[in-house]
Order: sequence, then structure tokens, then C-alpha cells
Amino acid sequence: MIHCIIIEDEPLATRKLTDYISQVPFLQLTACFDNGLTALEYLRNHPADLIFLDIQMKTLNGIHFLNALNNKPKIIFTTAYSTYAIDGYEHAVSDFLLKPFGFERFLKAVNKVADELVNQASDTEKGFVFIKTEYRMEKIYLKDILYVEGMKDYLGIVTDHGKIMTLLSFSKLQEILPSKRFLRVHKSWIVALEHIEHIERNRIKIGKALIPISESYKETFFSTLKNSGLLAI
Repeated sequence: MIHCIIIEDEPLATRKLTDYISQVPFLQLTACFDNGLTALEYLRNHPADLIFLDIQMKTLNGIHFLNALNNKPKIIFTTAYSTYAIDGYEHAVSDFLLKPFGFERFLKAVNKVADELVNQASDTEKGFVFIKTEYRMEKIYLKDILYVEGMKDYLGIVTDHGKIMTLLSFSKLQEILPSKRFLRVHKSWIVALEHIEHIERNRIKIGKALIPISESYKETFFSTLKNSGLLAI
């Protein structure tokens, strides 16, 4: 089951999407919002697999909403403006639905997302990922990753065997790493939950590293631990 939400400030468009979603057995609509700010607050404690996202909205447009997301689910843009197609490509969204769109085009988009999620799950179940470095694709076992540190233009993926440098963005890396095992706790840090030794005064100890938990990620971090049954308080 793919849990999805709608962020759309046009009531007619929301009703149309709600109707289409209800006709697809593997989709479950969990919430609808007419602005991005309310949706951001909801997503802090209610993860979604897929977001149907309008771009032209008054309070917070879809592009700014994406930039504010910590952990990005799959995104399908829904907009009446074809000029945003380039933005969709740059943000690696799954599909771009140009209004008005019919059910057949909608179904093609959600089937594409379903395939992406199956492939993503299949890759991570194998226990490893391939990360592009400067000269090659480096195979990294998920169990070996301790944490990821932002270093100016690069990310340093720290493992039991050393550090691997990549030009991947944090958002792209978060799409690759399984969210149940890796969490972003700071604008410059992702941690592997299984390697956390202790948490004290908003700092995480992994090996010799003391990693800060920033205020903007703190609530999501602890709520994820709690909802996953990893936090006993």
C-alpha cells in the first residue's frame, strides 16, 4: 500500500485527485492540504510515501515546499504550467501531471511510482548501494555506514573501513538510503540508527564522532525513534 497526501489549493483539483486515488487499489489517501505549511507540520510526525503537489500556491509554492522538506518521499507535480517541467527534473520528481489530466495519465504516473518503490526496496534489501565517487561507482554495504557528513561541495560517507567522498546531494542520498535505518539529524549530518552508541544533550555518539541534533530535526528524529519502537521512555 502506498500512503499518499494531496497538497492543492484548488478544491476542484483536490476532489478530482481524491476520486482518482480512490479508484487505485494500491493507493491510500491519508490527508489533504490547501497549503504547504500545514503539510510540512503534518509530515514531521506522519511520513508519506507519495505527495501529489501543486506548484502555484499562495502561502508556500511547491518548489519552496520541496526545498523545506527534510526527508523527501516520492513526488508527482500537478500543475497547469508546463514551464515548471525543468524544476521537476532538477528536484528528481517521479512525474509531472499537466492540468487538465485524465485518469489514464494519472494511472501511468502512479504505476511509475509503484515501480520505483519496488525497485528501491529491492535494492536496499540486498544490503548494499552503489555510490558515485569521482572516478567510479563504489559499492557500499549499508551495515558498514556509520554516518554521513556534509563537507562543502562533497558528502563524506564514513564507514568501518574509511571515508568515501561523493558529490551527491543530501536529498539524493536520502532517496537511496532506507529511511528506517538512516536519519538526517542536522543540515550537515545523517546517522545510521544501528550504530548510535548513546544520545546525550542533543548529541549523538557514533565511534569517536559527536554529532549534533539541530532544533529543526530534533522532533522528527525522536518521534521516528518512538514510532519505530526504538525509544523506550
